[in-house]
Amino acid sequence: MKKILLALLLIIVPISYVYAAGYGARLCNSNPNIRCITVQPGQSWGSLWPNPVERDKVQRFNRMNTGLSPGMSIAVPNNLYNISVMDLSPFNPIIQNGGRRTIVVDLANLAWGAYNESGNLVNWGPASGGKNYCPDVKRGCRSPSGVYSIYTKKGADCFSTKYPVGKGGAPMPYCMFFKGGYAIHGSNMVPGYNASHGCIRVFNEDARWLNQEFIDIPGTTVVVRH
Repeated sequence: MKKILLALLLIIVPISYVYAAGYGARLCNSNPNIRCITVQPGQSWGSLWPNPVERDKVQRFNRMNTGLSPGMSIAVPNNLYNISVMDLSPFNPIIQNGGRRTIVVDLANLAWGAYNESGNLVNWGPASGGKNYCPDVKRGCRSPSGVYSIYTKKGADCFSTKYPVGKGGAPMPYCMFFKGGYAIHGSNMVPGYNASHGCIRVFNEDARWLNQEFIDIPGTTVVVRH
């Protein structure tokens, strides 16, 4: 029954809609197996879901950790209290990965999945990649797609040397670089759509876990797809 529900929850709609309205709004308008909450003035993640476990599930389901604003649509699975975070994963539970730890970044579903050497999914979380156009640099900012390897990482004090433009200093905690200046890193600005200059933003706690408990240097493969 869970598998049937999850299949219904993951109905694919045009990616342009995700950018325009956010992941939660996409689900609210496409699936009868969720309920949709319209945020009221003064409401927050904490007031709506005081239990941190349930709050975490809703945030991951909506692919966002940013603050709530009045009028925002938040999607909530009807069986929220009977499922785990892993039940909400959009990824296949097993893949063929050649015996190498692998991070799959799926920017169509705004998520990352971590597979161990046996190809088993062991963790997942929300992600936000590069947006179509960045006015400050006057060009497209889409994250590079392809297969890469993590070649270096830094800790909680990692920061950008390029952004904001002309200054640098944007926090990139637990950054893990996979192609040139592109990295997977923690952020408080994972908004439910692709919004970066090309890096892959993930929740801070997820970046810490990936950085300290999962990746090998060299060796961990990163697959980025749109």
